[in-house]
Amino acid sequence: MGFREDFVWGAATAAYQIEGAAFQDGRGYSVWDMLCRKQGAIWNAQTGDVACDHYNRFEGDVELMHQLGLGAYRFSISWSRVLPQGWGEVNEKGISFYDRLVDQLLAKNITPWATLFHWDYPYALYKKGSWLNPDSPKWFADYAAMMTDVLSDRVQHWMTFNEPQVFIQMGYGDGVHAPGDKLGFRELLQVSHNVLLSHGHAVQAIRAGAKLPPQVGFAWQSAPTVPASEDEDDIALAREANFVVKNRNMWSTSWFADPIFFKQYPEEGVALYGADMPHIGPDDFDIIGQPVDFFGINIYFGNTVRAGADGKPEDVPYGLGQPRTTFDWPIVEDTLRWGPYFMWERYKVPVYVTENGMANIDIVTPDGRVHDPQRIEYTRRYLNALKRASDDGADIRGYFHWSLMDNFEWAEGFKQRFGLIYVDYTTQQRILKDAAYWYRDVIKANGNNLE
Repeated sequence: MGFREDFVWGAATAAYQIEGAAFQDGRGYSVWDMLCRKQGAIWNAQTGDVACDHYNRFEGDVELMHQLGLGAYRFSISWSRVLPQGWGEVNEKGISFYDRLVDQLLAKNITPWATLFHWDYPYALYKKGSWLNPDSPKWFADYAAMMTDVLSDRVQHWMTFNEPQVFIQMGYGDGVHAPGDKLGFRELLQVSHNVLLSHGHAVQAIRAGAKLPPQVGFAWQSAPTVPASEDEDDIALAREANFVVKNRNMWSTSWFADPIFFKQYPEEGVALYGADMPHIGPDDFDIIGQPVDFFGINIYFGNTVRAGADGKPEDVPYGLGQPRTTFDWPIVEDTLRWGPYFMWERYKVPVYVTENGMANIDIVTPDGRVHDPQRIEYTRRYLNALKRASDDGADIRGYFHWSLMDNFEWAEGFKQRFGLIYVDYTTQQRILKDAAYWYRDVIKANGNNLE
């Protein structure tokens, strides 16, 4: 069986990680501009000021996408590039960039998938309280409405947020990502509630203003728990582990997805968080629970569980010599089988893998090429696992490789290379890696050449 005939093959990026042009053409400051100037915050004090200079080189980059045979490209919009203060005055040069990018994609028969928020929050709104401000859902809805008005005559696929678990926990809880805050848990829960309200308002805004019928969803982070065997007890324990809320942190899929699909928070989480729970207005869940068309999920690694002798869950440790990426993330390919399957099984909407890939040691060899057999093998294993989920009956609609090109990897600076395309950050030369040519062939064969 395998992948459906209309399976979407794509690659993904994020604005701050590739665009550069941080101070060009009226772009406003973002919280990542702020954090990159904090001593010790970013590896080797690097910044995304220039990054891949995609803002000035997008036409060539789209041509490379075309050479790869991509059917879709997932990009994010820099909120402060189009609205320098986060609201109010529009930056027409910023709008023009995304206008031209979308036109260029369509000219190459590449379907644009737009993400409204991939972590680069406007600095001007951060000074007004950021996601803690009760007006933050309105700010986001206004931004969503504006971009819908500008692009929805050509863009039909929209994602509201990328990985709220990550930017809330790491940016507002741990202080490792922008804006670098270390809030209390009550405040984190309020941030998460306001983000979910922002999502709901944005979905309403997109549907109200779309000029072409929209497909609206989101991209959530997940490190799935997979069963150690095909035994039904192991599978049941893994299923439960993926959705139970048992820790006082943001690393939960169901805490963010249940309110959208079931119009309520998970009961065990409400009990665990007790007095720290945010204020929930009478209409909040009706706003949050706007119907969505798909579930986007970003998966890189995960954990394994089995039934112990007493039938209770038992974590299975990684084996000696467990393969790992240069980010020290364990390679657990079955996460792309069970993660999407469990999500589809619980929420009953089509699933797209909106990010998956690996950081690798990539160097240009004397033949002028970048040979990355590890990335090819990683992706082959994960895609075969995804095919298994599809064979098992899950409605899997597409796969976006992370990332299209090497880029600014947040607090890691330029240390980690995830791209299908190698970027020399000094010269801005682009080189298609071996994995890019391999992925092109996978796309041509619709994944039927993976075994």
